[in-house]
Amino acid sequence: MFKHLLLPTDGSPLSDLAAARGIALARSVGARVTGVHVMPQFHMLSYRADTQQEFTNDAGRHADQFLSKLASAASEAGVPCDTTAVIDDHPYQAIIATAEKRGCDLIVMASHGRKGIQALLLGSETNKVLTHTKIPVLVLHSD
Repeated sequence: MFKHLLLPTDGSPLSDLAAARGIALARSVGARVTGVHVMPQFHMLSYRADTQQEFTNDAGRHADQFLSKLASAASEAGVPCDTTAVIDDHPYQAIIATAEKRGCDLIVMASHGRKGIQALLLGSETNKVLTHTKIPVLVLHSD
């Protein structure tokens, strides 16, 4: 059975739900979890932050907030947990790399269920993870 689950989080309610279900699964099988939040790289023209330092500080605060919430939920469930925040413009690549580096044997993540033109324009990080990794992925849908 699974021994180490990766729980990507973007701080959304659906992501929180996926993390909670991942923690419950880990508890039921005696596994540990790693929470990961992927922060985008700073691009001068893309963000409202005035400076790279301001952007980095803001992104770090969000990562700390999202990951501490996940770690607290794991602690309350009695599930061993560590967390990491990584910087990458391609979240799916960072998720896969983190799972491989940390020796995770299951990735548990949410799918926001975007359809049509929205899915085409925004893409699906979950779909990209599914199609680019050999690690099993448990997907929790919004519906």
